[in-house]
Amino acid sequence: MSNTVQASETIEKDENVIWHQHVVTKSERADLKKQKPVVLWFTGLSGAGKSTVAGALETELASRGYHTYLLDGDNVRHGLCRDLGFSEQDRRENIRRVGELAKLMADAGLIVLSAFISPHRAERALVRELLPEGEFMEVFVDASLEVCESRDPKGLYKKARAGEIPNFTGIDSEYEAPLKAEIHLKAGDHSVAELVEQCLSILATNQVIR
Repeated sequence: MSNTVQASETIEKDENVIWHQHVVTKSERADLKKQKPVVLWFTGLSGAGKSTVAGALETELASRGYHTYLLDGDNVRHGLCRDLGFSEQDRRENIRRVGELAKLMADAGLIVLSAFISPHRAERALVRELLPEGEFMEVFVDASLEVCESRDPKGLYKKARAGEIPNFTGIDSEYEAPLKAEIHLKAGDHSVAELVEQCLSILATNQVIR
């Protein structure tokens, strides 16, 4: 009985919730910031350097006067996604929530940097579909499992190998590498500074920055 009531309440809510179009538009917000809104979606294995490169890129963009925000996988689990675990279903919901948040931030005219393993192509594709054409850029931070495991900054691989962390990406859960990322960073072969310069060059080519 309660399930039926919950379902009907959800339907009623969906039918009556209407998107409110603000007077100040997305393009006006972006023009004030003198930049093009974009979501840079950093994906890769744990330890590949997603957060490190995204953080260094944000620092450089901020130093040049651009308006940014960095969404980090661990940080969102302290608040927005604190109720989620690490099951396949919870991880999908985690990415869905972050995608919706990134969309709102882009609507505010920001350059959004999002650093998440996000191991499945389908989930990354769903986030891409939330945004207008050209406003989602997949950034593949490409480092081999061997390189990532040798770094193991949080000791997660060691725990996964010991069976303490089930369904760990790269060990007993698959990572689906992007087939055609807008930015492909070979993190095992280049310094962070070089990877940041590569990102800046591509952002300039795509007229995200001047």
